[in-house]
Amino acid sequence: MEAPLQTEMVELVPNGKHLEGLLPVATPMAGNQRVEGPGRICVEGEGFLPKSPSKEPHFTDFEGKTSFGMSVFNLSNAIMGSGILGLAYAMANTGIILFLFLLTAVALLSSYSIHLLLKSSGIVGIRAYEQLGYRAFGTPGKLAAALAIALQNIGAMSSYLYIIKSELPLVIQTFLNLEERTSDWYMNGNYLVILVSVIVILPLALMRQLGYLGYSSGFSLSCMVFFLIAVIYKKFHVPCPLSPSLANVTGNFSLVEVIKEEAGLQVETEAAAFCTPSYFTLNTQTAYTIPIMAFAFVCHPEVLPIYTELKDPSKRKMQHISNLSIAVMYVMYFLAALFGYLTFYDRVESELLHTYSKVDPFDVLILCVRVAVLTAVTLTVPIVLFPVRRALQQMLFQDREFSWLRHVLIAVGLLTCINLLVIFAPNILGIFGVIGATSAPCLIFIFPAIFYFRIMPTEKEPARSTPKILALCFAALGLLLMTMSLSFIIIDWISGTSRHGGSH
Repeated sequence: MEAPLQTEMVELVPNGKHLEGLLPVATPMAGNQRVEGPGRICVEGEGFLPKSPSKEPHFTDFEGKTSFGMSVFNLSNAIMGSGILGLAYAMANTGIILFLFLLTAVALLSSYSIHLLLKSSGIVGIRAYEQLGYRAFGTPGKLAAALAIALQNIGAMSSYLYIIKSELPLVIQTFLNLEERTSDWYMNGNYLVILVSVIVILPLALMRQLGYLGYSSGFSLSCMVFFLIAVIYKKFHVPCPLSPSLANVTGNFSLVEVIKEEAGLQVETEAAAFCTPSYFTLNTQTAYTIPIMAFAFVCHPEVLPIYTELKDPSKRKMQHISNLSIAVMYVMYFLAALFGYLTFYDRVESELLHTYSKVDPFDVLILCVRVAVLTAVTLTVPIVLFPVRRALQQMLFQDREFSWLRHVLIAVGLLTCINLLVIFAPNILGIFGVIGATSAPCLIFIFPAIFYFRIMPTEKEPARSTPKILALCFAALGLLLMTMSLSFIIIDWISGTSRHGGSH
């Protein structure tokens, strides 16, 4: 049975070539592990891996054509996501200096984990995250990697749908020129997210091939750049502090002056205190910071497919692509968080874009940003759903022929579960927190390190060598961060002190 999953893998993992030095080593593997690992790749990627009766398929059998610059764009696209909307909230609960330190640490650690992935890939000649798990730990390793990727993408889809639930009513309210939200069904975010899922997302998710949908990821990145420009621009046009009388006034500095004159020196003192940035803060919400950052930097399942399609690939070249992509996103993330925080300070919500409704619901620039982001996340959900469905099929139906019934049922089941999660989740912070504290540390810290430790031959690097000890420490750090983040989040939930920034 070699038909299942063919069509999805064709689009998700484009053709590429492998250097001679990256071919599978001749180290014998136990029993069928040596054969089944590459053999399974052949099953999952039948449409693009050439087959030969006399030898196993190798990456030298075909050639990648993607340039260095386009690979940077593709990986930046993979990194960029809805996590950027939660970073200003993270800064409000850490302070500027602590936030910058943590963001830098997560970016550097993410780059190091990509280095481990590339070294592991170079040893065995495998360019799929799940297959590295299989090569390291057999079927349990493959299933663990597939489960982590599925959870990460489910979290991403949930955050996208939550943005639809949160922002679409505000867009409709603006278009209808309504001063206040009404109780009509078309102003209810829960109804709207179901409607968008059924009318737009589900038909696209039922396609057997991604096709033109891949271009929407480029549009998504453009929308986030537009979002960043708008955040920086609005910093200089939103008065501080916001008061109830300024709820529908944007940049009316004359009115601000009148209020200050009437209120006197006390109000000015309070305003100055409120509008002073914090550089170092610790509170119950600080526990969400690292998960939000980890969620925002996850791109590791896409690194190996991008490496596969790279023209004249080498580990050094791919590492440069990864470092440059992470650096670009690092700058964008910091600027979005900084200017978002300096606009609203402690009043910033867990979904930054929603906070602007406090200032002026009819602001044209923010309306344009909302429409662009809504369009981007709506078109991105089907793309993110593809690898989740592939992971489920690998775990449950890996030896089955393609079935339209199963194809449809998995898509409907996933969208139903995600809609229920979005409808009943109190805010987007919970989604960022839980997914960022579970699957993200696995994909960034734990799996790359333990895969490297198991795959790297002991004759090249003994178990007590410095690189392997560093890898184990890296995995232990990821486990510690995951345990601490989950513990603090659970304690925060139990204590009931969570500030539901995104609730409304």
